[in-house]
Amino acid sequence: MADLRTLLVSTAALGLALFSAGGLAAQEDAALEPYVMLRSLQFVQDTVVAGDHSAAEMQRFMLSKIDQRLRSASLAVYDDPRNVDAALIYAMSGGNPETLEYLVGRDIAGNFDTRVADALRKYLAGKGTLIATSLGDMAKEYRDQRIGPYLALVSGNVTLPKDPKDALSFYDMARLSAPGTIVEEAALRRSVAIAADADMVDKGLAYARQYARRFVHSPYASQFADFFVQLVVEHYPQVSEEDLDGTLEFVDLDRRKEVFLRIARSAALKGVGELARLASAKAASLSGLENEPPEAMVTLYSGLANIPTPNVAAVADGLLAIPDDQLSPRDQALRRAARVVAEEVIRRPAGESLGQVEAVTIPVAPDAVTPSVSSENDLSGSAQAASIVPASSAVELDPEFKTFVETGRSKLSAVDDLLEEEGVRP
Repeated sequence: MADLRTLLVSTAALGLALFSAGGLAAQEDAALEPYVMLRSLQFVQDTVVAGDHSAAEMQRFMLSKIDQRLRSASLAVYDDPRNVDAALIYAMSGGNPETLEYLVGRDIAGNFDTRVADALRKYLAGKGTLIATSLGDMAKEYRDQRIGPYLALVSGNVTLPKDPKDALSFYDMARLSAPGTIVEEAALRRSVAIAADADMVDKGLAYARQYARRFVHSPYASQFADFFVQLVVEHYPQVSEEDLDGTLEFVDLDRRKEVFLRIARSAALKGVGELARLASAKAASLSGLENEPPEAMVTLYSGLANIPTPNVAAVADGLLAIPDDQLSPRDQALRRAARVVAEEVIRRPAGESLGQVEAVTIPVAPDAVTPSVSSENDLSGSAQAASIVPASSAVELDPEFKTFVETGRSKLSAVDDLLEEEGVRP
């Protein structure tokens, strides 16, 4: 296996060298075979998810060159099954869907499996759910072939909307047949999301541990972090502190701190105070004194978690002491809302406390809009709070509610009268 991987890497390196040397501009009889070019693309894609983000530009370049080569190749080139597989894998790896249409339309020798080609054409056209069953059958049929891992990954994608657990089996098939590749990265990441939604805690933690150890430097790792935070927050304390530490033990300190901050924020917003305090403490232990913004976020998130505790007065003072310039706009809005809540908790009751209060609204500032996907460098996440402003006038009670209140009062008065008649003072 090691010798085979060495051969593939050497082939990929040769392909890269020929790309950079302008080998593709040579005559067709001296050009690289499509399957050789595809191996180079796979090598670059695997390098990207392993952490070399600078290779992303090379990936786009190679996709373009492979597209040109597939279209310009003679029909005899596709007598080699490796080149047919290369065309199919290219289409499933972010390639131009129209190229597959072009190749299948020219295939007079029957080199392409029309079932696979037609299924992929529907998938690439956004109609994958219509052929989910047949595509799943083909994924099992081609399980041990070159296109097997890719078909399994695609089958998982189209099965997911109707049957997440069945989709999980396809993702397992994909990652086990292509370890260390972009296919495994995608399958693991999506498996964590499925496990979090389906309350499959043990499976989710197993997938998360594998991802954290193998692909934490992937450009898609921030999406994985979102899924992992969801898994932890929604299933605490079933997800224990030992599970947290065991999953993140091989992650570098900065990224570990980032994940703990995300957990602390999400837990604080969802009212899971114990988890928010735990994650905040772990993030604080990983923060250097010179790194002030993360320290400010630790204070904010731990303060949110501690509002319902007897130390709420100290919490309010701590929130007040956080400088605005150390928080993002969303966290500034969250801090303002938390301060108002804390101040209301410690405010001494007045005579008007038992009366109808004025309406309170929480407008969301334009700069506090939640982003659709958090980036790796944006630790602030989502927020829904901005400044709290009293309304200009009291809110009128609903007529039905007023009737309910008046009926209740009349019943209480009747009870008081009965007690007085029996000689009991209410």
